[in-house]
Amino acid sequence: MDKLRNYDISFSGLKNGKHEFRFEIDKAFFQLFDTEQEFTNPRISVDVLLDKHTTFLEFEIKTSGLIELICDITNENFDHPIENQIRVLVKFGEEYDDSDEEVITIPSGDHAFNTAQLIYENVILSIPMKKISPNVSDEDLEILDKFSPKDIEETEEEQHESDPRWDALKKLKDKN
Repeated sequence: MDKLRNYDISFSGLKNGKHEFRFEIDKAFFQLFDTEQEFTNPRISVDVLLDKHTTFLEFEIKTSGLIELICDITNENFDHPIENQIRVLVKFGEEYDDSDEEVITIPSGDHAFNTAQLIYENVILSIPMKKISPNVSDEDLEILDKFSPKDIEETEEEQHESDPRWDALKKLKDKN
């Protein structure tokens, strides 16, 4: 956890109320997580709003910026805008527990909360499943539609509906 210490937010010396923090995220941040990324060249700003109360903390984490993705159709790189926001309630308890995605429990003796995992998840959840470049031409989309397997599935369903062996079995079932 030492490598993620830069993303700790120390709340013990802060007064009750709202406090703002800002992080600039790049490739080095994602290398801290030892996972393979679906994107390259991240240029992301993270705004963390901490609303400190006497018995709990509220975090609002907003990410915005650009990442570079590879288009699923043309296999070309393109910049994709990232924008996401999550809210998390942090309460104090005996031990760390993040089993609830909206409420995280941290030990009562802690004086700081590490936001790195929340920032990471916020960015990862912003990546679309289908990565389609805005530069994809209508011609590429027509070719893709032409070779789409939709027509094959529909004709197979029609063939299965009129199988005479099943019709004979259905007649036997209906007599009983």
